[in-house]
Amino acid sequence: MGAVFNKDMHERYTGWYRSRQGKAIDSALEGLIVSLIDPQPGQRVLDVGCGAGNHLLILNKLGLDVSGIDASPYIIEQARRRLGNRCTLRVCPAEDLPFEDNEFDIVVLINTLEFVQDPAQVLREAGRVAYRHVFIGVFNSLSWSGLAYRIQGRLGDSLFQHVRWYSLWHIKRLLRAVYGDIPISWQAVRLYPAFWDRMRLTPDSSWIGRRVPFGLFLALCATMVYTVKTNNIPLKIRIKEVGQPLTHARVSSPAYPMDFGQEQGVSTHERSLSI
Repeated sequence: MGAVFNKDMHERYTGWYRSRQGKAIDSALEGLIVSLIDPQPGQRVLDVGCGAGNHLLILNKLGLDVSGIDASPYIIEQARRRLGNRCTLRVCPAEDLPFEDNEFDIVVLINTLEFVQDPAQVLREAGRVAYRHVFIGVFNSLSWSGLAYRIQGRLGDSLFQHVRWYSLWHIKRLLRAVYGDIPISWQAVRLYPAFWDRMRLTPDSSWIGRRVPFGLFLALCATMVYTVKTNNIPLKIRIKEVGQPLTHARVSSPAYPMDFGQEQGVSTHERSLSI
């Protein structure tokens, strides 16, 4: 199941969310979702690993029919306090979603894959319940801030010591391993070092250069593509004579001993077979 947020981890995440990096990602998320997914009002969306509801609020603002799940009862209670009746919330693991196939138009996983034990299984479940898109947001292991967070984790930080790190190429390989050769679009939040602010070097936008693979935060949209494969089962029928219609043939398998067209009152025309 991976890391399940308790009160301490929730407070640590909230502290990061209110930091300069967290605010920059939060302000960019709505634009990333609109740009990569183009969601339409009324579409059903599931936030897997919804946390205390930060991203649910963004999705709700876009006019979507919102649901969220998280493995932590404590976290779901926090989300209920914030959102009330604006969305449906459930406690369950990301690896085993209690929903029907294709039940949602969109499934989002924002800072979720970093904390799960089996990311491939989580993605399989997300793809199973998603009809159109799976949206993934992850910290970038190749960014300067990502490197700093990794060091913090090694030094015992209660939040970042649980994080699984991804690069753009890593997450793309994982998506294609799970979903096959599907369309994947992506953008990145490009955040500049804090000392740039003090030197007045920071541009107006913290996420210009959306296709830069070394940004702090990577956003990817996997478009679900469905194919149908059939297993052709041969119909083994012994034809008595050339040109004899199917309704007069006897099925050779002992499991189907009936002789079509021989029952009294049944038409021998092919289109009139009784079911």
